[in-house]
Amino acid sequence: MSRLLIVDDEKNIREVVREYAQLNGYETDEAEDGLEAIELVKNNEYDCVILDIMMPKLDGFSACREIRRIRPVPIIMLSARQEEYDKLFGFELGVDDYVIKPFSPKELMARVKVVIERSPKTEPASGMLKFGGLEIDPRGRVVLVDGERANLTPKEIDLLLYMTEHRNTALSRTKLLEEVWNYDYFGDDRTVDTHIKMLRHNLGPYRDYIVTVRGMGYKFEA
Repeated sequence: MSRLLIVDDEKNIREVVREYAQLNGYETDEAEDGLEAIELVKNNEYDCVILDIMMPKLDGFSACREIRRIRPVPIIMLSARQEEYDKLFGFELGVDDYVIKPFSPKELMARVKVVIERSPKTEPASGMLKFGGLEIDPRGRVVLVDGERANLTPKEIDLLLYMTEHRNTALSRTKLLEEVWNYDYFGDDRTVDTHIKMLRHNLGPYRDYIVTVRGMGYKFEA
């Protein structure tokens, strides 16, 4: 049974999410601020964290950053704010999805299911991929750059795995949004561009394997 951590300073929101989560067969824990959430993540294994942004003691962005240092658990961010900056900043931190309040609990559970299925517990085809000094273990979701483990977020790994699976094929930004994010209406070109920028940075000397296809998108060429 998958286990969720629900983090929100509003008790009624936690109760609603907990009710729907349990109806969908999930176990749940709750936290009312970012500091409490971090302590729970340190001491427990979760399949997904549902994390509000605006909270006392420690906001969701800061909590997300700390959680990412502890475990590669999928994170869905909740926010009453609709600013594009918030979404892009969240994706830069490694957030897997972003839901605006007020939201449909049923839709939230659908998104939870998607990010859990795409988490490291979902095993892609086995076999180490090697491109010079860049090594990718799809099953273990580990990326090595000249023998050193690269610090990639779960979404960056999703993106890299999809691009290597379709290497030498030009992929439009729309196609990447549909296949990697799974919501063709959620996000825009800048979401893809931001993740490509971070991925290239983390690949270091092998950044040029990700080629820009002018006027279309990107491809992995090695």
